[in-house]
This record gives sequence, C-alpha cells and structure tokens, in this order.
Amino acid sequence: MPGSPPPGKELEPDQPKSIYLVSYPKIVFMYPTMIAAFLAGIFVWIAHEDDPRTHVVSALFMVLFTVNLVVFAFDFPRTTSLTLFFFMVAVIMALLLFFKFNDELLPFINKILRTYTPQANATFFLSISSALALIYLAVLINVQFDYWEVTPNELLHHHGVLSNLERYSSPNLKIDMEINDVFEYFLMRSGRLILHPSSEPRAIVLENVMRIKTKEALLMRMLGALQVQVRVGPRGGDSSVGT
Repeated sequence: MPGSPPPGKELEPDQPKSIYLVSYPKIVFMYPTMIAAFLAGIFVWIAHEDDPRTHVVSALFMVLFTVNLVVFAFDFPRTTSLTLFFFMVAVIMALLLFFKFNDELLPFINKILRTYTPQANATFFLSISSALALIYLAVLINVQFDYWEVTPNELLHHHGVLSNLERYSSPNLKIDMEINDVFEYFLMRSGRLILHPSSEPRAIVLENVMRIKTKEALLMRMLGALQVQVRVGPRGGDSSVGT
C-alpha cells in the first residue's frame, strides 16, 4: 500500500503517513488587493461618494494596489529587498520633510499633490473584490485536480479530472527549498520546492508552495526515517543493512 512503511521500518508516532504538496499560481499574492477593495467598497457605500474621506480611501487603495503589483511582478531576494525597503523609507521620509519645511521651493509639486484626488464608487471597489474572489475560487477548484503526495514509499502526482496518477520512487528522494522573494514568503509563507527522485533524470519544481518551511520539515522527518533501514534476521541467519 502507498501509505505503508518500507520492510523492516515502522512509522514513528509523529511521522506523517503522507504529505500533500500544492503548487499555486502567482495570482494568490493579490489577496491584499481583494481585501482592500472589499473594505474600501463597504466604506464608500456607507459614507457615500460625496464624502471627502472617500478620496483618501481611494488614494490608499491605489498605494496598496501598486505595492501589490510590484510584489506580483518582481522577485525580491533577501539582501536586495531589505536594501530597497530601507532606501525607499529614507527617500519618502526625506521628501516629506523637504516639502513640509520648503513648500515654497517647488510649488508646482505641491499643486499636483493637492489636485490628485482619486475617486471611485462602491460598485468599482466591490467589482474588483468580487472578480478576484471568483478567480481564487477557480484556483481552489483547480488545485483539487493537480497536486503531489509524498508517502514513505512513493511520490505520487495526482492530476486531471479523471485522477490520472504518476508514481515515482520516494526513498532516496532529495529535496531543495528556495525562498526567492521575502515579500511572497511574508504574504503566504510560500517558496519553491525542488524534488529530485532517484529514478528521474529531471528535477520536479513546485512553485509557490504554502507553509514551505513546515512542509520541508515534515518531508525531512519522513525521508530521514528512510535513510537507514535495518532488518535483522533470525539468530545465526543473515542480517542486512540498507542505506
């Protein structure tokens, strides 16, 4: 059976019988925009469009939407992202202080900032939120037909509406974990898992696996139990040690 331990090896009490791995599309990282659009739509619907506070809400939504698109479009390795973050904070603080104490030096910039009053009605915000919610629902349905399962004996790939199944040998499976974007890890605790089955010449790459460190720890616990298997024969008989 796929979930049974190898001969001569019993499953430890805390060792999982199977581990499921799901690779998600990058659109899942747009969920902050969906939440912000929903909250903005509710606020505008309650406060009405002629309320001056709706301009502030629209501007805040545009800032969050822009940042979310940057996270979606680019990868931020650890050193680069930290450097960029502190650089942006320093620049923004310097500009705020500059315009606060020297607003007469660049009056045209102050004029532009004062005339920038983005506005959108509740229907616009709720439409964006609903569209993203429908996309996420479609993603959740799709991943039910495309996922990986790791057992002590096999690596299984379930895919297709008719539950097509591909089998790979699980013992001696090598795993690499990569976190190439700290913002994506912050949003979904996600990263990249690279699986190297011993029977396959090419690696299997799974992008955007959620709870990446937890999954990697569970896999290492399961595979660590498979590294050394000892089977002792009867007294006077043969004994074998496998690695």
